[in-house]
Amino acid sequence: MGTLHIDRILETCIKRGASDIHLTVGRPPVLRLHGHLRSLETKVLEPEDTVSLMKAITPDRNQQEIQEEGGTDFGFAFGDAGRFRVSVFRQKGNLAVVLRLIPNRLLTFEEIGLPKISQALCRRPRGLFLVTGPTGSGKTTTLATMLDYINTNFDRHIVTVEEPIEYYHMHKKSLINQREVGLDVPSFSEALRRVLRQDPDVILVGELRDLETMESAIRAAETGHLVFSTVHTTGCQGTVNRIIDAFPHEQQEQIRVQLSTNLIAVLSQALCPKLGKGMIAAYEFMVVTPAISNLIRENKTFRIDSSIQTGKKYGMQLLDEHLLQLFKDHIISAEEAMDKSRNPGEMQDKIEALEKGSALPGPEGPKKPRDEGDDLPRGPKA
Repeated sequence: MGTLHIDRILETCIKRGASDIHLTVGRPPVLRLHGHLRSLETKVLEPEDTVSLMKAITPDRNQQEIQEEGGTDFGFAFGDAGRFRVSVFRQKGNLAVVLRLIPNRLLTFEEIGLPKISQALCRRPRGLFLVTGPTGSGKTTTLATMLDYINTNFDRHIVTVEEPIEYYHMHKKSLINQREVGLDVPSFSEALRRVLRQDPDVILVGELRDLETMESAIRAAETGHLVFSTVHTTGCQGTVNRIIDAFPHEQQEQIRVQLSTNLIAVLSQALCPKLGKGMIAAYEFMVVTPAISNLIRENKTFRIDSSIQTGKKYGMQLLDEHLLQLFKDHIISAEEAMDKSRNPGEMQDKIEALEKGSALPGPEGPKKPRDEGDDLPRGPKA
């Protein structure tokens, strides 16, 4: 089949609307399309193919890192068509490359279905806003949407610390400086140590991955900045516990107090393939009300889920409630709702009840199943 050209593969990815490209020895190039892996009808990749495809896009600095560390991550722009985040790594002695397409166009709150109250929270002068979920659940896109909203509507100085930079933001009403770890600054913690001297209003930290970064982010929120970041956790309650548990036992009491006063919201998301084409995010959303603030301070985080249920007027919802609604609206399959659910047993019972006709999808259905849905976390185990 002759040589493969990286440009052709990148063009195919963009044209077909794929999210990722996988290049690995022994398979043709593979695209991730609407959540599923699809091989391109080209030659099977040999070891020398993955090396030449890697060299076509990888800066010298990162090629050096592959030699020393066995892998590297970076981002690059493919003309005006889009940016790619790239991970190169060794496997069985050969090179493999994974490229994630980062669309050029930033989405709006409505397009990604974010809860309405997120806009109001973006106006806050200070506090910590966390977006959580597994890898590939769209956290970066959600954060980019929020930053773009601030950038478009308010005059703020926004500083981001990312590894690598994914979405490029232009200066709009705000001034925005984006720092890349490894290129502009050696580490997250070093960037955060210096950021408070840069007169920021809004700080984005790509990920709270270690104790030092967590401490710095909480301190920045405490000293009067709006801080956005991500954590690889599922569920709002789990996120709060994960941050507290990351600290040594003797510091946990103090962190509970700091979180209770500085955390403003947690948005936990899961990306689901739609029944037709495309993907949709299912959300769990917690706004830190005085009641939830007290639960965090008093170490009663196990009661957060029931507070989220009673907080619907603030736009709060549990992940399983949103998944069930997406299933009722024929947007996702029953299997997908159960796969992504935090309590698959209860989700299965609810879906079976709906399918048997004991509950009608839609707002005017009988009362009982809707009450069950509202009682999700406290319901008895099936």
